[in-house]
Order: sequence, then structure tokens, then C-alpha cells
Amino acid sequence: MPRLRIATRGSPLALAQAELVAAALGGAEIAPVRSDAPAPNDKARFVRGVEAALLSGEADLGVHSAKDLPADEAEGLELVGVPPREEPADAYVGPATSVAGIALGARIGTSSLRRRAQLRALREDLDPVELRGNVDTRLRKLAAGECDGAVLALAGLRRLGRDAEVAFAFAIEHMTPAAGQGALAIQARSGDRLAAEAAASITERAALVELTAERAAVSAFGATCNTPIGICARLASGQLAVTGFAGLADGSEWVRDGVAGDPAQPAALGEALAERMLAAGAGELLARAEEEAVA
Repeated sequence: MPRLRIATRGSPLALAQAELVAAALGGAEIAPVRSDAPAPNDKARFVRGVEAALLSGEADLGVHSAKDLPADEAEGLELVGVPPREEPADAYVGPATSVAGIALGARIGTSSLRRRAQLRALREDLDPVELRGNVDTRLRKLAAGECDGAVLALAGLRRLGRDAEVAFAFAIEHMTPAAGQGALAIQARSGDRLAAEAAASITERAALVELTAERAAVSAFGATCNTPIGICARLASGQLAVTGFAGLADGSEWVRDGVAGDPAQPAALGEALAERMLAAGAGELLARAEEEAVA
């Protein structure tokens, strides 16, 4: 059988993630694709090139950071695999060993509305500042003094071998990660049995269960890139716990909640969390956040 071709973005992190999948499959050809030009709050640009390669037949599998894959997939494609997940937490890079240890009024680099909102919810004195680019670029900007500290995904730092940069990891109840953070999503064309079977062979049940719950919650919220929302599911000791955060970007108002239950019903648990948070006013907050972001 010919080797599978894996489509991926060409960033160092995307290539490292595709290599992980290729190795798990016992070998596959990596086919980097171009991403759309950068545009604020357009996470879909991270997946369009890969999806186009799949739909055209140029690749058999597409590997995405699961947090970038929209809840509603492109027609003709489906999610066929989720390899073992890296730790989903956010990490702080800078001179501190805890949230309390961050200097008063510190400028914290992040391009994420979700992180901005939760930083301000944790400590209103902190000053989130814009920090864009891939992981290496952000770390260079931090080293150059463009900010005093930065928040990045722990998973990305680990996959790039930059663990030594991590000062501490945020507790999930303090900085709830983006849905899918730390997980990889493998896509294939609908009906491509061989590709789907290959992806299924390296899928980990816990990672699939967690991602299913998180994507169901996001879908129930109707969340967009302009909505500061975090959803994180963790499977442990036979229970699936799903934690959520939704709020305004300035951290002045927010809702946190969590549910736990049967891991055999991950989508139902994700939807139940969304329903509880919407009943507590999260929908109104996210609508206001959306208006502020596009104003």
C-alpha cells in the first residue's frame, strides 16, 4: 500500500505535530501547505489550506491543532482520529513561579481574548498586551522586552522542546484552556476507509472523549473567535469532568462552572455545561464581548 500523505501547515509547531502523527502511523509523507495571510480573529485560516489539500486529493490525512478546527467541519471531510493528548493547560513564561508572583502591573503578552479575560479576572492590575506570531516569534518578542511575561499553550512549548521556558502552568480552574488545546485532530475525506482506519489505529479513547465533550460545548454556545470562552474536559478515575469559562475581554464580568459524569456520554456532558452556563448569563456576556470585539 502506498504511504499516506499528511497535509499540515508549514509552521515549526504544525510540522512537529504532523511528524508525531507520521511516526505513530509507522511512517507517512508530510505535505506542508500554505496558510492564508494572517488576519486577526480568523482561526479558520489555520485549517483552510489543509482542508483544500484533502478535498483535492493531494493528501489523505490532515493534521490540525484541535483548537483551530471549527465545530462545523467542511463539507466532504470528517474528524477521523485523535492521538494521545498533550497537557492542555496554559503556561506562563516570565519571571514568576505563580500567578501571585507576577509583578504588579506587568505587561502580559497574548493574542487571545480568552487568555486576556482570564488574566484580568485573576488579577485586575495585569496589563494584557498584543503578542502575535508563532511560538518562536512570541518568545523572541518577550526576550526583546516587548512584554514582561507571556501566556502560551504548554503543549506547543513541549512539542517544540521549549519546556525550559515555562515558569509555571496555570490551574485549569484559573485559566481554562481553549476547547481542544493540547489535542491533535486528524481529518480525512468522508468515505475514505483506509485513511479513517489508519487514523483510528492511533486514536486514544481518553483524548477522543475529552475533545468530543469540548467541541459539543463550543457548538452549544455558538462560540466564535471573538468570544472569550474556555472549555476543558479531563477524563480521570472513570469520570469525565468538564470545566468552562465565559466572560468579557476586560475580565470585569465572567461565569465559571463545571460538570462531571459518565464518559460514555461526552457530548451530552459538554452540552449540559453549556446549558448551565447560558442559564447563568454566559450568553449575554459573550454577546457583549462579540459586540466589543467587532466594534
